[in-house]
Amino acid sequence: MGAPQVTYDDVVAARELLAGVIVQTPVVHSRVLSEMLGGPVHLKCENLQRAGSFKVRGAYVRIARLTDEERARGVVAASAGNHAQGVAFASGLLGAKSRVYMPEGAPLPKVEATRAYGADVVFAGHTVDVALQAAKDDAERSGAVFIHPFDHPDVVAGQGTIGLEILEQFPETGTIVLPIGGGGLAAGVALAVKSLRPGIRIVGVQAERAAAYPVSLAAGHPVMVEPTSTMADGIAVGRPGELPFELIHYLVDSVVTVSEETLSRALLLCLERSKLVVEPAGVAGVAALLDHPHAFEPPVVAVLSGGNIDPLLLSKVLRHGLAAAGRYLAFRIRLTDRPGALAALLARLADLGANVLDVVHERVAPRLHLDEAEVLLQLETRGPAHCDEVLGALRRDGYKLSFG
Repeated sequence: MGAPQVTYDDVVAARELLAGVIVQTPVVHSRVLSEMLGGPVHLKCENLQRAGSFKVRGAYVRIARLTDEERARGVVAASAGNHAQGVAFASGLLGAKSRVYMPEGAPLPKVEATRAYGADVVFAGHTVDVALQAAKDDAERSGAVFIHPFDHPDVVAGQGTIGLEILEQFPETGTIVLPIGGGGLAAGVALAVKSLRPGIRIVGVQAERAAAYPVSLAAGHPVMVEPTSTMADGIAVGRPGELPFELIHYLVDSVVTVSEETLSRALLLCLERSKLVVEPAGVAGVAALLDHPHAFEPPVVAVLSGGNIDPLLLSKVLRHGLAAAGRYLAFRIRLTDRPGALAALLARLADLGANVLDVVHERVAPRLHLDEAEVLLQLETRGPAHCDEVLGALRRDGYKLSFG
């Protein structure tokens, strides 16, 4: 590793710069995760940060260190949402005009929040990487200063202030688990923490569908991958940043991946058990704990990196999480098309303790005989064992079930 582009002293200086601008987010105990891991687990709640995520830390430090002349030219950025809001918010505080490129299909609440903070929003492509190139091209044409979401020393230093807070708020920390997209958060936190406590393990987590770091670390340099659709849009980055990659390569102990199902279970757990609204990317660390509870040495701190989630997506993800946890059933069932058949089925489900969420009753379709009807049911159950009980009872009653 050559001369570092960002140092521990830079993180300390960034913290001084951020004093009075951001909030020191709480570190809260999670009883359910602590029981699962057999030791203390705490959550660092950056979902409660100003502008809804950790991104405001790096964005503010970067823009605050521009010269007056640079700020007068304005700033341009690219983001799926959280960096966009951080840049817009910081620019407003520092008196700079901002323009943000976002992928087509970026979550509407993030788009509207970015505009509400005063930024002009421009849509470009369908991925963060395409939006990044569009923002860079804009900066070259217009003279505006490009604010990279993760690949700049000031941004990495700003994100690293989270590590300093964790060590002060929970000195017993043995392992820190946190999401990785481009790598700015993991790089900054690892730099800050390892400078003071080199024995603490740092574990990064990526969504399986957008996992550039495992292949990049194996290759020894940043490798471009094509992210596929993932609910964790905030960490769906196709190529690691050069600066974050170097720090993560030397300082982060391991990088693991998690599935969409586990992300949804983690989001549901945070909402139900900790009363915390977190976006899918923000719960990646918790998802890793759910997948591999015995792979992490407590005391553990999992960073909840953001809470900016579209309410419509939240409803879908919660249902996905219920299904992944075995608490949601959806299936079709054939009935004889006679009076009382549907009522009898619903009464049977009530006897079995299943809560009917939705019913679609179809009586005319090419696949049905003249004396048949089909019902699409969505049920809430108490867990996997209850699902098996409901399905087994219906089959014993002679009902024909189909799934998918």
